[in-house]
This record gives sequence, structure tokens and C-alpha cells, in this order.
Amino acid sequence: MDQITPAAAVSDSNDMTTGMTATERRATSALASIYALRMLGLFLILPVFSTYALDNLSGATPALIGIAIGAYGLSQAVLQIPFGMLSDRFGRKPIIIIGLLIFALGSVVAAMSDSISGVIIGRVLQGAGAIAAAVMALVADLTREEQRTKAMATIGITIGMSFAFALIAGPILNSWIGVQGIFWATAVLALGGIAVLKLWVPQPVRSRFHRDTQAVPGKFKDIFADPQLMRLNTGIMALHAILIASFVVLPLALRDHAGLASDHHWQVYLPVLLLGMLAMVPFIILAEKKRLMKQVFVGSIVVLGLSEVALLLANQSVLGIGFALFLFFAAFNTLEASLPSLISKAAPTDSKGTAMGVYSTAQFLGAFIGGSAGGWLYGAYGIESVFGFCALVAGLWTVLALGMKTPRYLRSHMVNVGTVGPEQARHLAARLMQVPGVVEAVVIVEDGIAYLKVDSKLLDDKALGEFSVARA
Repeated sequence: MDQITPAAAVSDSNDMTTGMTATERRATSALASIYALRMLGLFLILPVFSTYALDNLSGATPALIGIAIGAYGLSQAVLQIPFGMLSDRFGRKPIIIIGLLIFALGSVVAAMSDSISGVIIGRVLQGAGAIAAAVMALVADLTREEQRTKAMATIGITIGMSFAFALIAGPILNSWIGVQGIFWATAVLALGGIAVLKLWVPQPVRSRFHRDTQAVPGKFKDIFADPQLMRLNTGIMALHAILIASFVVLPLALRDHAGLASDHHWQVYLPVLLLGMLAMVPFIILAEKKRLMKQVFVGSIVVLGLSEVALLLANQSVLGIGFALFLFFAAFNTLEASLPSLISKAAPTDSKGTAMGVYSTAQFLGAFIGGSAGGWLYGAYGIESVFGFCALVAGLWTVLALGMKTPRYLRSHMVNVGTVGPEQARHLAARLMQVPGVVEAVVIVEDGIAYLKVDSKLLDDKALGEFSVARA
């Protein structure tokens, strides 16, 4: 999935101001809906494509089916940061429209293809419509610094809900309109996203660079040199490799091993997704409120690995697969929510956007690796080998995660300090460090923004508010 996740709603929800303006709410809801439409387009085929491709596409082999499922990840990984940079030069909305048109073209190509190679081309084009960074930049243009976390949290929740809806709706839509119909529907959804952008999203007064949402090229070296961040980036790559590899063979396991017709797979996905989401909540509370982040994080990886072992051993029955998927989604949801929070805590104060850009790229690469590896293993060694591979990846990830540092329980915060000179910026950063709860402070002259790391339990909101020109 894309780079903003429900973790934002848990970890960074304390804003200094009273609420969003009507324009901010309108912009956030509209851009969240564009994300939702795009997510549905990418993931509606996930629970149904393997069974469809084997029966209907010429040239389909397990390896090529896996590549088709994960192909979007490769093009998205390559292009999502460049699309964000292009939006700085040519404007947010034009780049987003181009991305959605490319996505729609890919959907049409896939819908009209009767061969696996045609679908692969279509999926690559879908991923090439890499609008995530440009949309995040537009969100930043249309929201105040103090409200941006709420906007990102709203989009994150929408993405999570869209993914869950896609897994449930995919089998149902497949029974009504087939996989080709789903691809046509995703093309329509992309065009609907353009309509939302044109009619509903306000035009920003001005667009500028935002370090909290966009990548700074000069900061990449620092991100790649940070062992803590690279552990987390490897983690999100592993998580999405496991997700996509599992769904290369899960529809086949349900149909061919457990004997459940494809049209009824939603009856398994619906309860396990709902129960998995409910199971996530207490663990996220433990992680953030009780400050047991590392313990919950490592424990969730272990449960994820155990769910793959359960799929390996109990894929002959619907009940066995259902229990394993409950464990899978409870762990997956917890990890998907925790990882962005950990990235935000570990990232340098003024490089959050760069850290999230690298994180997002790793996530998409994981999807491609998972699809390719899952398809090849299924063709060479059978369904069980894919679940065994996923369990092995989870095991290696557990070892890696055990070596991570205990995270600092800080959140990112921004204060609009207005126009300041270099000397003023240094003095202002020093004064901000005197505010109770402020742990790190960097004032960027070009932005007129103070980028902070704060401890929410100790933060003096009133004292910090005195530094904001918005309060003046």
C-alpha cells in the first residue's frame, strides 16, 4: 500500500489548533477519495487474479502470474519520487491528472488483454501512474502545518479501509463482471479521480516544497546511512513481499485445496479482516500509550511468521485457512500501522519527507519481489513452498528487528515561524529547545518552518504556540 497508513491516526494525532477549516476538510476528504479510488484499482484483483489467469489467459505460467500481480510495485517504486519532484516544477494537479490517465490506460490495456503478457504491461502502466508523492505535496499545500498530521491520518485510514474493501469486494465483483470487468471498472475509477480533483479539490494559493512530505535529494545519503531507518525499510519490504506472495497462492489454496468456490472467498476474507482489525487495536494502544513499541513490533512479526506456518500446514480446510488469515491480518495490520510511526520517530528532524519517500519505495519493491518470488516458487515447488518462503522471510525479519534500538517516544511537529534570517533561526531553535517537551528543533530559513521532535506527555502546547505566526 501507499506510504501513509493508519499509524498516523494513532501516533501523531495531537495538534495544537482547534480544528481544520472548511477548506482543509474539503481538500483532505477529496484527496483521500482519490487515494481510495486508486487503491481499489490496484487491489481489487488481488484475491481473484491467480485463479482467473490460470484458466483464461494465454501464456500464463505461475511465475508470470506472480509478476503480473506484483508488477505495479516496480514501476511505482521507480517513479513515485520523480513524480513528486515533477509536481514542484509543473504543478500538483497537472501531474496528478497525468498519473491518473496513465493508471487508467494501464487498466484498459489489462482489460483488453487475453494474454498474461498484456496484463503485465497493463499492471506496469498502472504502477507508472505514481501519484502518491504529488498528492501528499498537494495535501501539504492545502493544510496548515499544525493540521497536516490530521490530514495525513485521514488519508491513511482511507487507504487501510480501501485495501480491506478491495479484498472483500474483489470476489463479489468477479462473480458479477469478471476480472476484465474489474479492470474496466478501475479505469472508470481513475477517471472519477480526475473529476474529483477538478471539481472538489481547492486550488492552492501557492505551492512550495514541504520537507515533512517530500524528498530532499541531498538527504538520501543520510537516510541510507542510518542503520535504524534501513532496518525499518527492510521491514516494510519484507511485509509487502509476504503479503503479495501469499495472495499469489491464497485464492488457489481456497479453491483447489479447501474446495471453496472463488465467488465465495469473500465469506472468508470479511470476518478475518474485521477480527484482525479489532485485534490490532489493543496492541497499538500498548505500543504507543504504554510505550511497548519494540515488544509489540517484534511480537507481531513472530505472529506473522506463525500465520504462514499455519497456512503451510492447514491449507486443506476453510477453517484452517480462516484461522491462519486471522493471525495474518492481526499481525499485518499492527505492523502496517507501526512501521510509519517508527520511521517518523527515527527520521532526522528535518528529513521526514525524505525518510518516508525511501520507505515507500522499499514498500513497492517488496510488492514486486513478493509477486515474482511467489509465482516462481508456486510453479517450481507448489503452494506450500510459497507459505514456507513467507515464514522464512518473517523469521529473518524477526532476527533483524530484535537488533533495533528501542524507539524514542516522540512525534514530529511543525510550527510556522514566518520569515527569519540565518542568525534568527539559530537563536529561535535554541529558544524552542527550552520549551518543555521539545527534544529536537531545526528552523529552516527558506521554509519559515520549525521542524520539531516532541514528547507529547511533556509538551507545553501553550508555550510552543507562542512561536507560531499563525497565533500572532
